[in-house]
Amino acid sequence: MRPRRPPPETSSMAQPRDADARPRRRRVTRFSDDDTDVDAPAPQSPLTPLSEWPPAGMNPQQELSRDQAIALIARGAPSHKGYRRAVPHVSQQFFALYAASSGNRGDEATDRVNLHDAMVQLMTFRMAGPGEISSPWSTLEQPSCAYLHGARPGTITLNHWASMVSEFPERITLRDSGIIPRALTLEQVFERLRELQVEREDLDEGTLYRTLYRRILHDPDRILNPRKSLEKQITDLIMALSRPDWIDFTDPKNQVVTRFIFDPFPEDHDRYLAFFHQLLLSMELNARIHNKQHSDYAKDKLLQQMPPTIRWNLALARRWSDYIRVHSYGPTVDDIKLRFKLKRRQVKMLKRFATRLKWPNLDETLDALREARDEPDSNAVSSDAYAFFSGLVLPGPTFPFIIMNTLIDIDPDEATDELALLSHLHPSCGFQYRNSYTYWTTTSIVGKVLAPTCRALAGWVGPACPTADLGRSQIARIRARKPKQVLQREDVESMGERSDPLGPPSAVFPIDEYVLVTPEASLGAPLNTARLELLTLREVPAPDHIKTPPGPKLFDARIQVAVDGVSWPLRLAYDVSFVNAWPCSDGPHPLFFDYIYRRIAVEDILGVKDWGGLYKKNSNTRSARSTPMPIVHGANGNVAADGIQQQDDDEVLVVEAFGVPDHEVLARAWCAHWGVSAMVADIGKTCISCAIRECYAAALAVLILVDDATNRSGDDQ
Repeated sequence: MRPRRPPPETSSMAQPRDADARPRRRRVTRFSDDDTDVDAPAPQSPLTPLSEWPPAGMNPQQELSRDQAIALIARGAPSHKGYRRAVPHVSQQFFALYAASSGNRGDEATDRVNLHDAMVQLMTFRMAGPGEISSPWSTLEQPSCAYLHGARPGTITLNHWASMVSEFPERITLRDSGIIPRALTLEQVFERLRELQVEREDLDEGTLYRTLYRRILHDPDRILNPRKSLEKQITDLIMALSRPDWIDFTDPKNQVVTRFIFDPFPEDHDRYLAFFHQLLLSMELNARIHNKQHSDYAKDKLLQQMPPTIRWNLALARRWSDYIRVHSYGPTVDDIKLRFKLKRRQVKMLKRFATRLKWPNLDETLDALREARDEPDSNAVSSDAYAFFSGLVLPGPTFPFIIMNTLIDIDPDEATDELALLSHLHPSCGFQYRNSYTYWTTTSIVGKVLAPTCRALAGWVGPACPTADLGRSQIARIRARKPKQVLQREDVESMGERSDPLGPPSAVFPIDEYVLVTPEASLGAPLNTARLELLTLREVPAPDHIKTPPGPKLFDARIQVAVDGVSWPLRLAYDVSFVNAWPCSDGPHPLFFDYIYRRIAVEDILGVKDWGGLYKKNSNTRSARSTPMPIVHGANGNVAADGIQQQDDDEVLVVEAFGVPDHEVLARAWCAHWGVSAMVADIGKTCISCAIRECYAAALAVLILVDDATNRSGDDQ
């Protein structure tokens, strides 16, 4: 909901902070179509951080002009704006949603992780070619994986949170064009692939025409009207790739592409040839789209309107041309020798991945990795290892499983045979290895909750605490309910006006309508109220009439946390999300009075039931998943459950989880127990006011505050 500004005669700086005196925000049914951003403050010299409000020398009854308010209140405070874009080739019922944030003065400050540091650069793909990914709609995969992982472990970005509300078609089926390319032998295909390795980007249309229509396609108009123009060649290649008998790389089952070419049997020759024939057509199309005679405007327009199946073919072609070279070829599969340009870099990446995740069998695995580094490039131990070392990885969710499966395949321990069925088709999963550690995907609720105590790399969280409910080495798939969707399309489109640092538009901005929000808990010494005790998994029994399918078993997850010496179980029942707050600068910032919130210490959170009222039918004295919640006594000795009630539908619950990482785990587990997604903010990077406003932008009702200065002890997370 939008904050509202009261009549001037009712303004008061102190009263709005009282729950009973707060005016309720009006609900709105109309949303602005204005695409202009909130006015951003102009760069100025650094100011002394505010320590009181009003600032010294200013009268509480004083009114500020807009320029004065921006300089004093909004300077360095991020603003958030949502966007809706149409999806090509489908009706208006499908759309893509995005969120953009700006306003802080840090040159590199953002809410997303560095792709290189997190080892996830191969998860995303910029359609326009090499370069910085400056917008989430510029990538092939949607929602964009470049804007997926938040800067804190186990979190996502505000843009990804908004993109989760997008409506994409499951698949766009292309009509059969009827264009059949020339039949080619394996030797002819690799001959042309090798030529493309050194072909210039400025070849004229005539040369490209002769190559294409003499060797690869038929030109039905070659006598009367040869199809020499670059546009016609591109059209014919798109039509040739539109045939339904090619591999559809938009299908997740086909996105580990090396499974089509790894260690083929003689009877797989036709499939092997068909894959490289499709790759060759895609390479020819890519060469013409990025030819220097093809204008940037025409190229960008074409890439935006191109059907998804063709775009994924282009991604495959680009990954091949960037990372793989044909060393030698011949008429049979055994004659094909390839060189992987990325192999040395990938070996270093895998070594760093295993070391930072404290892989249990690390020494023997690194020895095996050194041997693999010196072997011929084509001698990979598995299709996943082939994909990882070659770099032939399509963007999207496959890479985390490719790198982990490669590590498992390299590890000589026979116990890893029990871990051979990890698949991106079941992303909510994890495993235990050697009874020492567990590892979880960042997309699983267990990984999201335990992430504050672990490292997050390449889409994995670990090393996490072991569990007695799994075998010595065993995979576990996690069952979790989908939480109720609180963010709607209209919320994304009205994000800017609902989270403006100054509040609603006005001619003047009274000082007494703002308040300075600072942490209440003591940050001087590390707090140690809660401790993570156990991770428990309970196998989900298959229905009586259904035979248990082979493969990894399905489990319900629960953690046990000790709060002030008393143990409490929390079921990770809902697959909620945690959004990393956007950093601000020049904070703390004053908060407009109508952004209402309730602040509690983390030890009191167990006394809060169903904040937001999403599951009122199931609440009462038991949780939504039938786990009894405790009656918790807060630090002041009062029973927290009796005093913590939501006073307004939009009231944000601010949880101060300072201290040890287990406090943040407790707060996240409570969210997963009740099905409430949350914002997570490090107060060293984002002031409380800006984090509360971002909760309003994201339609989130819970904010978890942490402080890395006290929350991170020991080695770097």
